[in-house]
Parts: sequence; C-alpha cells; structure tokens
Amino acid sequence: MRITTWNVNSIRAREGRVKAWLAAAQPDVLCLQELKVEDAGFPHKLFDELGYHVAIHGQKSYNGVAIASRAALTDVTRGFGDGGDDEQARMIAATTGGARVAALYVPNGQDVGSDKYVYKLEWLARLRRWLDAHADRGAPLALCADWNVALGDLDVYDPAAWQGKNLFTAAERTAMGALVDWGLTDTYRHLHPDGVEYSWWDYFGVSFFKNRGLRIDMILTSPPLTARLTACTIDREARKGKDASDHAPVTATFSD
Repeated sequence: MRITTWNVNSIRAREGRVKAWLAAAQPDVLCLQELKVEDAGFPHKLFDELGYHVAIHGQKSYNGVAIASRAALTDVTRGFGDGGDDEQARMIAATTGGARVAALYVPNGQDVGSDKYVYKLEWLARLRRWLDAHADRGAPLALCADWNVALGDLDVYDPAAWQGKNLFTAAERTAMGALVDWGLTDTYRHLHPDGVEYSWWDYFGVSFFKNRGLRIDMILTSPPLTARLTACTIDREARKGKDASDHAPVTATFSD
C-alpha cells in the first residue's frame, strides 16, 4: 500500500497537475490539504476517471482537506468531534485498505505569540486528545499532514536563522513530541535518519532553486503500519514548473 500526503494549495489551480501526477504515481491513498474549495466545487470527475473514491471536508477560499482512495472509504469523520471550534476544515479521517487514515492541515500560526500561534498549539493539543479518545496504537493508523512544523535541524535549510521563528519553535516541537509519545513514527526520518530533503519551498525569491526549504509535510504512523514501512520519498520534481504547489508530495510505502 502506498499512501501520499500533498498540500496542493488550491485544488482548482492545480487540477491539471494533480491529475497528471496521480496518473503517473498511482498511490493507493492520496491525502490532500489546502483545497480552498467547498465540497460542491471539488473536481470529483477527475478522481472518478482515475478510479478513486473521495471523502471531502471543504471550505471556501481557505483550508479544506480530502482523502482519495482506490478502496472504499468507510467511517468518515470530519473535525475532532470534541465540541470545540471546528469551523475551519482542517481534519478528515476514514478507514480504507485496512487502515485508519487522516488528512490534516495544521494551522500555520503566522507570528509567534499571536492569537493564530496560540490557536495552532491548542489545535495540536486537541489532536493529541483525539488520539487518546479515538485511536488505537495497536491498529494501523496514518496521520498525513502539512504539519507546519519542522521537527529538527535536518528539516530546516538554515536552523540558526529559523530558531525561535514560527514553524520552528520549541513549543511547536513539544506539541509534536506529544503526538510521537502517543506512539507515532515519522516515516521519512525513520528510514532516513540523516536525510536532508525538504517538502516546502517559499514561492518568493529563488528559494526552490537554492533549495532553501523546510520538511513540514509528513506521514506519521502507528506501530503496526511502521512495522510494514518499506519506503518514504519526497517527490521534489512535482514542485517544479508552472502552476506548481509550493509543497511536494510525500509518499510512504507499506508491505502487505
């Protein structure tokens, strides 16, 4: 089974690129973030033609997540379901191919100390509570996300310059550490302990061409899926060219 996570930064703007990539890569499951479209405006036909079932949690102009799978999607849930603020479409989960899969779009946080930064930390804390309430460490689980957090120095092109800035603060890494402590594994770092690859590059300047990026798109898995992990790759080529998202797809492969 091959699971991909990809922040497409507007499914309408990237529709052609997503179609071409899907036809070539053919993952079993594709988790999408930042759709920027309501459910009715999602390009259902594209996925139907390529043989994918889709579950969507859309939102006009902002946010939005979806799961596309070759196998049927069951037990679809949207949001945390904890009675808190779920107005932002940032989480959808479903069972497919014998695994529970969630597509997540973690809040960016904007500026350290701002209301949006506080909201980001609380959102990650809610995710940990959701794991405690609804997930099973002993069952296959994959959290596929634009986490908007770089976990370590190898995940940032200039750690000294980024230290203490949004996306690379101690508080954000601590919040992510709580998810890892629950029993999740970063699939890329598990297989590439010394790897230096990025999944996001700023549109401005020459960030991509100078490889000034961050690795903030990750697939985190529970022990049963981690035990089956055989590969994890970042498709940098998908970031190249006209109308590309500023994020690259990340794909984890699991044995049967």
